[in-house]
Amino acid sequence: MNKLEAKDVNLHYGEKHALKGISMGIKANSVTAFIGPSGCGKSTFLRCFNRMNDLIDNCRVEGEILIDGRDIYKNRINVVDHRKKIGMVFQKPNPFPKSIYENVAYGLRINGISHKKYLDETVEKSLRQAALWDEVKDDLKKSALALSGGQQQRLCIARTLAVEPSVILMDEPASALDPISTAKIEELIHDLKDRYTIVIVTHNMQQAARVSDNTAFFYLGELIEYDETSNIFTNPAKEATQNYVTGRFG
Repeated sequence: MNKLEAKDVNLHYGEKHALKGISMGIKANSVTAFIGPSGCGKSTFLRCFNRMNDLIDNCRVEGEILIDGRDIYKNRINVVDHRKKIGMVFQKPNPFPKSIYENVAYGLRINGISHKKYLDETVEKSLRQAALWDEVKDDLKKSALALSGGQQQRLCIARTLAVEPSVILMDEPASALDPISTAKIEELIHDLKDRYTIVIVTHNMQQAARVSDNTAFFYLGELIEYDETSNIFTNPAKEATQNYVTGRFG
C-alpha cells in the first residue's frame, strides 16, 4: 500500500484553479522529488499532505488525499496532531530564538513531555540523525541563531525528527544554502529514507536526480509525468518533460 496517495485532487484559490486533477501514489521509505517551473503547483500540492493550505483564505481542496489509507480531508481529524506526524522543513531555515537544545526539545515540551532524561536522549538522537551532533554537542546552550545557515537547516530537520513523524515534507530545503551545506542536506536525505517517507520540492534538477527514487514533473497546475527518477531524466515519456529536464524551457 502507498504511504501517501492523491486521487483526482483539485485545489482552488478563490477563482484560481491551482491544481488540476492530480493523482499519484508515494511508497513508504522512499524519496520523491517534485520538479517544475515556479508557480506550477508543486509546493501547493506538497502542502496538501499536512493541510497547511487550510491556513489560506478561499482555499478549497477537492478529491482525496490519503495517508496510510485514511482520507485526511473527509475524515474528521485533529489537524494539529496530524501536522506532528507530517514534518515540514521550509526553504529558509527557521530556528527559534532559543538554545540549540531547546529548539530540538520544543515539540516534545509542547506535547507535555518534561522528563529530563527522555528529553536529553531525544535531543541527542535527533541531532545525530540530522548529522549535527558532533558539531554542536559541546554548545547545546548556545543560541541556534549563532549557527551557520546549513547548520540551522539541519537543526530544523532535527527539530522535525524529535517528534517522530512518519513523513517529512521538504520545500526547497537547500535553495538558500552554499554547495557544501547542500551536499550535507542531500546526504542526510539519503540516510533518513530508511526510517521516513520523504517528499522534496526542488528547482535543482541535479539535486532531484541525486536524492530521489521517483520524480513528479508539474506544469501549470497539472501532473505531467511521474516515474522513477532515472526514467524521468534519461527516458521521459512526455515531450514537455524532456524539454524541461534538458533546459529548453522553465
